Amino acid sequence: MGAVRSHNAALVLGLLRDAGAEGISRLELAERTGLTPQAVSKITARLREQGFAAEAGRRASTGGKPRTVLRLVPEAGHAVGVHLDRDELRVVLVDLDGAVVGERRGELDLGAGAAAVLGAVCAAVREVVREGVGEPGAGDPEAGEPAGGGPSGGGPARGGPVGEGPAGEGPDAAGGTGDRGGRVPGGSEAGGGPVAGGSGAGGAVPVAGLAGVGSLVGVGVALPGPLDHTHGVLHRVTGFPGWDGFPLRDALAERLGVPVVVDKDTNAAALGLAVGGAEEVPGDSFAYLHLGTGLGAGLVIGGSVHRGARTGAGEFGHQVVQLDGPLCECGNRGCVEVLCLGAAARGEVAEAARVLGVAAGNLVGLLDIDAVLLGGRTVARTPEAYVRGVTEVLGARARREGESGGPVPVRVVPGGERVVAEGAAQLLLAPLFGRGDV
Repeated sequence: MGAVRSHNAALVLGLLRDAGAEGISRLELAERTGLTPQAVSKITARLREQGFAAEAGRRASTGGKPRTVLRLVPEAGHAVGVHLDRDELRVVLVDLDGAVVGERRGELDLGAGAAAVLGAVCAAVREVVREGVGEPGAGDPEAGEPAGGGPSGGGPARGGPVGEGPAGEGPDAAGGTGDRGGRVPGGSEAGGGPVAGGSGAGGAVPVAGLAGVGSLVGVGVALPGPLDHTHGVLHRVTGFPGWDGFPLRDALAERLGVPVVVDKDTNAAALGLAVGGAEEVPGDSFAYLHLGTGLGAGLVIGGSVHRGARTGAGEFGHQVVQLDGPLCECGNRGCVEVLCLGAAARGEVAEAARVLGVAAGNLVGLLDIDAVLLGGRTVARTPEAYVRGVTEVLGARARREGESGGPVPVRVVPGGERVVAEGAAQLLLAPLFGRGDV
């Protein structure tokens, strides 16, 4: 991917993607980027040589020589997005356009231990890449050579389960988060070969990774926070304190042999929504509220994901709205998360939506955002009820405050339950197109 590492190349590549199948001329690229025509010609020549750009025909002459237009080649690059939830694993393979070309989903126990969880993730990632892009060749591990070969074709990946059941139930599962040197569930499925003794975090290290898949940019992993996005280290995930301090990014990168980026599920989803250009995302400042097995927020301010100085922004679910409320797993009482999920579990969807609306109103008043977007497994069961309930609370607030223009819009995100996994893939793709700050 050396041809797209520079800032200028990223700008050009982003405009090629925005132009779609119709393409864009070199002159237009120069005008929109501010680069000289000579610089654009050099960049596009490199992109064509690397296979990222191709001719898309010629435009009719307006008095001079007909202009050749270029387009992005979506299949020239791929990224994997992983949504690692408390009880489920979803993995998608996307092309440079962000289109999903492969998916796998299955049950997972986040408390099963590091070896079990990492093994399940690696197995699913390898399978979706193998089916959608091709099998990497085998290098010489004794000589320290990376896996060789390259894409070998293959059709779109098929959705399917991750292994035979929840991670950690098989005979090779290792218990205890932070276990070192255990076997990966499923044996060679996790790494494509024998397993060598682990040298650090995460246990056993597969001999062959994914480095031989030439079109693979890397793997983005999104999971509940809090975590250190910059270093890829987990903190005390609510309900799973044993993961505190675990270097997830480095452990997966060691096993897979490709770049890995780790971020909170809500941040990944927010990034994907910000760069996706969907009509359901109005303005450049919004909050994505994810109500699934937990509750969190992804914040986009001025077109950029806001993570905070310590990457801890968006811990939306643990704002206290009832001082004498029920005990939350975080240790506080009356958190929005415990109230919301409790009402949903009792079948009181209207009450869950009202509580979510109260918390969303606090966020709107604090940040003056353009929209509130809803997503997550719990919302997906009855999306209309949540949109209606949150809209009613925000509407009442707007009338009390006399807000001009009325309440901010409330919408369900496009992409359904895949929004986090797709956003995780964008953690790798967005920088290639000069978008997003990862």
